[in-house]
Amino acid sequence: MSLREQFTDQLKASMRSGNASRTSTLRMILARLKDTDIAARPKGIDRVPDDEIIGMLRGMVKSRRESVEMYRQGHRQDLVDKEEAEIAVIEAFLPQQMDERAMAEAVATAIAETGAASIKDMGKVMAVLRAKHAATLDMSMVGPMVKTRLG
Repeated sequence: MSLREQFTDQLKASMRSGNASRTSTLRMILARLKDTDIAARPKGIDRVPDDEIIGMLRGMVKSRRESVEMYRQGHRQDLVDKEEAEIAVIEAFLPQQMDERAMAEAVATAIAETGAASIKDMGKVMAVLRAKHAATLDMSMVGPMVKTRLG
């Protein structure tokens, strides 16, 4: 089942159960997906594939985490709770992320495959990691790991 189908199925179930906050979040996801589809039309793409949808969801989670930090600084616990509830709904659709040990192994394998020897080769390593593990690897966390290993 594609992510699009999961979104609509979950939205219907949420509406039936009367869960207003979950319904709101799912509607927000579908609206963002529609915007993403519209933005891709000039490239000749009517409906973006699941891997781009995953990237869109990660972006949504990232922006909400940034908001949570700002709301915490502003002592707005009500808004922190709202954002964290949205993050939980969005993350339910994301593939399970690699743990730190698995990330370290993936980095070591990518460095060995590319023959990277210095920080100048970081781009090659990151490209291999993105190609093989884009769905399960948080690139913002793996970048510093690669830099440390090559530096």
